[in-house]
Amino acid sequence: RHLLRPSAYLDSVVLLALQRALAAAPGVEQAAAVMATPANRELLADAGLLPEGLDAARPDDLVVVVAAADEAAAETALGRVDELLAARRGAGGGAAHRPRSLEGALRALPEARWALVSVPGRYAAEAAHRALDAGRHVFLFSDNVPLAEEVALKREAGGRGLLVLGPDCGTAVVAGVGLGFANRVRRGPVGVVAASGTGLQALLCHLDELGTGVSHAIGTGGRDLSAEVGAATALQAIDLLARDEPTRVIVLISKPPAPAVAGRLLAAAVGSGKPVVAWLLGTPPPGRAVGGVHFAVSPADAAALAARLAGASGDEAVAEAVVESPGARPASFDPEATDAMPRIPRVPDREPDAGPRFVRALFGGGTLALQAVAGLQLVCEPLYTNVPLRPGQGLDDPRRSRAHSVIDLGADELTAGRPHPMLDPTLLAERLVEEAGDPQVAVVLFDLVLGDGAHPDPAAVLAPAAAAALERAGREGRELALLALLQGTAGDPQDAEEQAARLEAAGVAVSRGLEDAIGAVWRLLPRSREVAPRAPVPLDALAAPLAAVNLGLEVFHDALLAQGARAVHVDWRPPAGGDEELMALLRRMR
Repeated sequence: RHLLRPSAYLDSVVLLALQRALAAAPGVEQAAAVMATPANRELLADAGLLPEGLDAARPDDLVVVVAAADEAAAETALGRVDELLAARRGAGGGAAHRPRSLEGALRALPEARWALVSVPGRYAAEAAHRALDAGRHVFLFSDNVPLAEEVALKREAGGRGLLVLGPDCGTAVVAGVGLGFANRVRRGPVGVVAASGTGLQALLCHLDELGTGVSHAIGTGGRDLSAEVGAATALQAIDLLARDEPTRVIVLISKPPAPAVAGRLLAAAVGSGKPVVAWLLGTPPPGRAVGGVHFAVSPADAAALAARLAGASGDEAVAEAVVESPGARPASFDPEATDAMPRIPRVPDREPDAGPRFVRALFGGGTLALQAVAGLQLVCEPLYTNVPLRPGQGLDDPRRSRAHSVIDLGADELTAGRPHPMLDPTLLAERLVEEAGDPQVAVVLFDLVLGDGAHPDPAAVLAPAAAAALERAGREGRELALLALLQGTAGDPQDAEEQAARLEAAGVAVSRGLEDAIGAVWRLLPRSREVAPRAPVPLDALAAPLAAVNLGLEVFHDALLAQGARAVHVDWRPPAGGDEELMALLRRMR
């Protein structure tokens, strides 16, 4: 037996609860409660539950079907539908007046800065656009929203200084109130930007176990870090948390990001001025701490790092963010001598595409070259190398660099008939001068590896080449930074401190660890891409107390009320009765 209710839209959670209650009724063998969309009618047919006469049903019509042992059991079960729905609405606190539109909800709760949208995907973009038109931030839980619609929504939001969290955003915490699926956690100094719902929840739980609270956790939706979307929401969120005074540490969590987008995200994080912890799933970390960013290997590790950084004072936290992990420096190194070395200066940010912008890295050590690729590919796009880690990174001819390049000068194709660069740094010196002479090059990084068997005095060859390259750049009015990664010990025959001093006298900044060197490149690299949102999101987006309107799943409205937030639930119906052609016409008229 079945019943058909025209224009009686119910959300999926309510339908599931109704279906379960009917299935548990005496004598009922199967039950279904769905909206009469074409897809749902197909599912009913596959289950052998499709009643006759549903051809004219519309997507916003309710269909309830029961298969029972006898007619009396079926009729009794169907007769309880209204009772079950009324009982659930009363239990959820939903007996209050429910406006039929977003506009009506905002009139009832004008202080609401957020709109939660969890309607079916084919209607979600329209609902989100209406919320943006009303000047509200959007938590967009709905999935199956076309990628082009996501790009359009986030472009519109960016121009208005508004946030769109999603689509397919499962979790966020704003001003201590969880949106969507969220754990209840204490307030505190850690702000989170996450393109991973369950990853975010795992982090929140670990932070809570460690006794560290969360200022805000901004979910972005899993596609935000795709090449098409370009981290639109994540970049807004980093900028917002950077300006949020209670947030002292920023954590980045994501599913595998597009390579170029990961670089844009990390560049923005480094520019935030706050300690950053990153767990980017599928992205090999270039080191434990690079360029002010701590790389974590799991949500638990990210939580531990964030808690440690948050527990330090302001100045200590910033210092902690650039300290290398234990074991990063050779055990035989003299810490006092290392600390006495000049720090690599930070070059002020330039306007996008102004002046030289490429990085060239030259290594005699093959493993160092591979590690450099792992670190530089995060912020250098496109990057080419003769030791590629990703498809498309290979150089056709390693004798000719292009764009950002990392060259292993010790590779077989470059040492045929010539000694290895560690034996004779002449090849490295020649290539350094060549790369530094390219007017599009901003930074040249090279290694200097000491020890028995290596050249007895590599600085005697490299320092004059570096001085000549810098002198030429000065004549031509170009900014050029030369960085040397010096690998050696106090006991090496070349005298590591003497080698460093001669390079520094030639104008080269010397680093003693690869993580420091890569971090220096991150700071020196000119900004060739926009990393800031077009219109900054006002800080009141994060202000307490939170108030929101809810379109879609009633359970999210009930959760807001349970957490002490103010909320109004919209008695939403599919526009135009779910008629796709009429919806398209109305959309064009909007």
